[in-house]
Amino acid sequence: MQLQVTNSPFTSEQAEVLNKLLPTLTEAQINWLGGYLAFYRATGDVSAAASVAAASAIVEAPAAPAVPQGPREATILFGSQTGNSQRLAGRLAEKLKGEGFEVTLSAMNKYKTNNLKKAAYLFIVASTHGEGDPPDNAMSFHEFLHSKRAPKLDEVKFSVLALGDTSYEFFCKTGQDFDTKLAELGAQRIVDRVDCDVDFEDLASGWLAAVTSAVTAAPAAAATQSTAGAGVSASAAATESEYSRNNPFMAEVLDNLNLNGRGSDRETRHVELSLEGSGLTYAPGDAVGVYPTNDPALVDAIISELKWNPEDAVVTGKAGETSSLRTALLHHFEITVLTKPLLEKAVAFSGNNKLADLVKPENKEEIKAYTTGRDLLDLLRDYGPWTLAAADVATLLRKLPPRLYSIASSINSHPEEVHLTIRKVEYEAHGRDRKGVCSVYASERLEAGDKLPIFIQQNPNFKLPVNPDTPVIMVGPGTGVAPFRAFLEEREELGAGGQTWLFYGDRHFVTDFLYQTDWQRMLKDGVLTNLDVAFSRDSKEKVYVQQRMLENGEELYKWLQNGAHVYVCGDEKHMAHDVQAALLSVIGQYGGKSPEAAAAYLSELQDQGRYQRDVY
Repeated sequence: MQLQVTNSPFTSEQAEVLNKLLPTLTEAQINWLGGYLAFYRATGDVSAAASVAAASAIVEAPAAPAVPQGPREATILFGSQTGNSQRLAGRLAEKLKGEGFEVTLSAMNKYKTNNLKKAAYLFIVASTHGEGDPPDNAMSFHEFLHSKRAPKLDEVKFSVLALGDTSYEFFCKTGQDFDTKLAELGAQRIVDRVDCDVDFEDLASGWLAAVTSAVTAAPAAAATQSTAGAGVSASAAATESEYSRNNPFMAEVLDNLNLNGRGSDRETRHVELSLEGSGLTYAPGDAVGVYPTNDPALVDAIISELKWNPEDAVVTGKAGETSSLRTALLHHFEITVLTKPLLEKAVAFSGNNKLADLVKPENKEEIKAYTTGRDLLDLLRDYGPWTLAAADVATLLRKLPPRLYSIASSINSHPEEVHLTIRKVEYEAHGRDRKGVCSVYASERLEAGDKLPIFIQQNPNFKLPVNPDTPVIMVGPGTGVAPFRAFLEEREELGAGGQTWLFYGDRHFVTDFLYQTDWQRMLKDGVLTNLDVAFSRDSKEKVYVQQRMLENGEELYKWLQNGAHVYVCGDEKHMAHDVQAALLSVIGQYGGKSPEAAAAYLSELQDQGRYQRDVY
């Protein structure tokens, strides 16, 4: 059928060109074009689309004699700390199942590695955690793939989707590690790796489309032996709510209280939000994503620095939406974090040659030093003059990412509500006062009756045991205690019989004991079995939660031997490492194990889902 203006969305000139071109294309060219269009639609990046299309195109081969064909098979493995990689892996699984594939979808630590070389297609979706580390549920698979036990994978076709944050030095390192190692083991890359920043949706959608196009264009191969437990788990491929990351719910603020006492040098907000009419639900361990508003004073200073007209200038966003310059900087773009990609793009708008020198490859340490603790206003003041027009904002800046907060309530205890625990972040750096975007927004500008754009971020990697009689050990200093309020409220509502033990710490008992009355009531009612606290500034020697764990090491090990699950929430850089060291010490001392055996014991707990962390 010929394309015409009446039966297509094309102009007469476009239809004429397509009518001449399409009949001349080979199958390989059509496949290439399909991959190109799918990726270009998602990203708008011509070169990236061409690269992905070239990698996913299927080369024409001579017709082979017909042979019986079985269903095609694909293995999808995810490494996920907060659930983003798991959800994207689930989306790919649903796409491929819809194309008739047998799909094995698994967390990396649950996958039987002896099946790896049998995989026809292997797709990896992995985030990077901390300073270039794999997520907890990807560590064992990462170690296996980089060990001498890893098999040759000459018959395996693969692709990798990597999630990360360009404000960190080792952006997408885990995904890059997997991509490099799989190729070294002989696997054939069919779609180039895609590295996603915090605003990952468009690039990830492009990768999903390119992978689906690549495998569905390939001739059907005989089915390989299916992996035990193959299939899509309900948690990984759960149906998305009407309200989501891309369509947040405007939740009304019911209350906003300061949890710290008078005289504290800290401010921690307990924020209660209404979910009425949203249909949103959640489970203990999940998080709420909050889209904050940037500091108006910082926005005005940026506009003043560049002498822009804040209301007349129009900015077109990445999705095609338009808004005034001030509105765009307040609500849509990140202005408090500098990244290497931002500096590299800014060179084109700067009349200062020193910026071009800074971003040279050999200045890696200088870039790291400059971007730490600085924001867009610093960049504008340090490397002017600028030719940056208001319309260039969308090109230069990345979207304002949501902030994730562990949920501090049980929906069974507080129907149609969700509670958050947010500590105000303020500090001085490079001669200027700095403010946390969302925490200061919640502290200074958010009042009861206001509306806050939110979504629920499911976290399947931080969940209470299915059996309510299982004992639970919780370690959560500071705001890390938030999810454990939800855990204990949930257990109280369910009448769970399992013992519970909370380790909590902060600076001062009198002013910084978050949710003190809740814990005291739960102790009295038997919901909380043990409570051990550490207030670091109330004694000459600073005391932290890990020391309380060591002091109670013998009893702690008995709980582990009796099947207890261990949960850790809070600071990843220091606290989480110190707590893990304390656990290893307890296991070694009271279990009579060598350091290697203690590490293996803790690793086994992690693989069993008995050692879970929500650290940041």
